[in-house]
Amino acid sequence: MKTRIPELRKQRKLSQEELALAVGVTRQTITSIEVGKYTASLVLAYKIAKYFGKTIEDVFDFSDVEEM
Repeated sequence: MKTRIPELRKQRKLSQEELALAVGVTRQTITSIEVGKYTASLVLAYKIAKYFGKTIEDVFDFSDVEEM
């Protein structure tokens, strides 16, 4: 899943560590989400989106996710 997290972090001049602390995860989790190794849970996706003042759909690109 693609994400706009790196772009949003850069706009706010945030490090991965700062974002991780703000949403209650490790820096490694943020790194894994940004590079596509890990898909954020719905709760974490909500926290990240809310932190940036965006909707989940504004932060995460679901276009490559298979429908069930």
